[in-house]
Amino acid sequence: MTKQSKPVRKVENESGIAIKPLYTEEDVVASGGYAMLGKPGEYPYTRGIHPLMYRERPWTMRQYAGFGNPVDTNQRFKYLVANGQTGLNVAFDLPTQIGLDSDDPLAEGEVGRVGMAIDSLRDFEIAFDGIDLERITVSLTINGAAAILIAMYLAMAEKRGYDIAKLRGTAQNDILKEFIGRGTWIYPVKPSIKLVADTIEYCARYAPKYSPVSICGYHIRESGANPAQEMAYAFCIGKAYIEAAVARGLSVDEFANRLSFNFNVFGNIFEQVAKFRAGRSLWAKVVKEAGAKDPESMVLRMIAGGGGGGLTYEQPELNIVRGAYYALISALSGAQTMALCCYDEAYTIPTEYAQRISLRTMQMLIEEMGLCETVDPLGGSYYVETLTNQMRAKMEEFMAEIDANGGIVEQVSQGIAQARVSQQAYAMQKAIEEGRFPKVGVNRYRIEEEEKTVAFHPYKEEDAALQRASLERVRRERDGEAVKRALARLEADARADRNVMPAIMEAVKAYATVGEMTKTMVAVFGRYQEPVRF
Repeated sequence: MTKQSKPVRKVENESGIAIKPLYTEEDVVASGGYAMLGKPGEYPYTRGIHPLMYRERPWTMRQYAGFGNPVDTNQRFKYLVANGQTGLNVAFDLPTQIGLDSDDPLAEGEVGRVGMAIDSLRDFEIAFDGIDLERITVSLTINGAAAILIAMYLAMAEKRGYDIAKLRGTAQNDILKEFIGRGTWIYPVKPSIKLVADTIEYCARYAPKYSPVSICGYHIRESGANPAQEMAYAFCIGKAYIEAAVARGLSVDEFANRLSFNFNVFGNIFEQVAKFRAGRSLWAKVVKEAGAKDPESMVLRMIAGGGGGGLTYEQPELNIVRGAYYALISALSGAQTMALCCYDEAYTIPTEYAQRISLRTMQMLIEEMGLCETVDPLGGSYYVETLTNQMRAKMEEFMAEIDANGGIVEQVSQGIAQARVSQQAYAMQKAIEEGRFPKVGVNRYRIEEEEKTVAFHPYKEEDAALQRASLERVRRERDGEAVKRALARLEADARADRNVMPAIMEAVKAYATVGEMTKTMVAVFGRYQEPVRF
């Protein structure tokens, strides 16, 4: 009598790929073989964008930080640098992100709440005082107001004696994903893309080492996209920016090597690693087909974000463990930069203690765990190579679907992309609530009467008052006539459809404010009205 075998449990990852219990070389061949593998540092870069990767230089550690006013944030920056952080990732408050000054009535209660308040060039001078901008590169997490804040950063660096032609740094400046995900838009879709193209063109000519755009699959993933869709949306958005810059007369090789990406890492370890390996080869193909000749233009440089959407309010100390796995995923995936989420970030702005734990987690991977010793350590695994091929196929399929339905700009303009991602977010939340998607501490191994020890970051109205007083002092002491002339030039250039970055640079150096420059451009471009779809 033979013992009946139990049926094998079916498993499907988030991207919709069925997972087998065992993989062999036959699976690799059936999924596409090793054609897109190559060597690290060579097209198509599946195994990494540098020949030696971390053996030569570890990833940059760039924790997300910013709150209150520039004095508060400068202190946190210096704390992180003193503890071994090698880059800065700047958070701005909501008024700054949507182009409001700190004394605007609409900004009341929000000044410095979720990030640093910025009103004028003076605030950048304070925030980065004592920071060596050659040793510590700075990433600005700003989108709707990105052109203004890029100008402030370049003007601040220039004033301190740096040659902006050699200055490195990054601005997020991915407005299309704002329409899909975060929502800090200002202008309608087309003028918003025009401003992105303005910054690309300006930086290509005057600040060629600076990365004016970091295309963000991260926030689209946080908003409901699955891992394959995260990459596909980002690449479609990247193609749109390339097309906008090429329309200015730039060649792809003049700017493509300064485009970077921001991706998410929460979820299944192997799916995430395969996602990035597949993504590198696919982006190389996209840029090559766009006309690039220089191999440097084809590399996918990325920051792997900590995946805040994977954190839990319940049993927050488990987020320390999750964060360690997210860092491991980033390292195994070949990220150039890590911005690891902190265990209290599901609640609040992280404390210094929480940020130090995340920083030490990344440092342990470098110093103790052997993650810098060899390139692409999962390469050659039958499972990983098969999944890499399958993830690439999923990405290409979704990109083709977007292109066949009008392209990403049209889908965003009509609210189609937003609706799809929102529907998926709702479905995932239902799956978590009903226990179909496991989440430890939430729908598995709950503690019903849990005592949470995480402290909320205090909102200090006195810090906001100091910021408003500082803004008033800037307005009182600046050359008012110079500001008027600069704003008039900005309006004229916007109406004439000229690149507005030179005019913004002039206005920034005259200490025009974020709100003043934004209102000037809103008078020309208008404000975005979100389409509602059911």
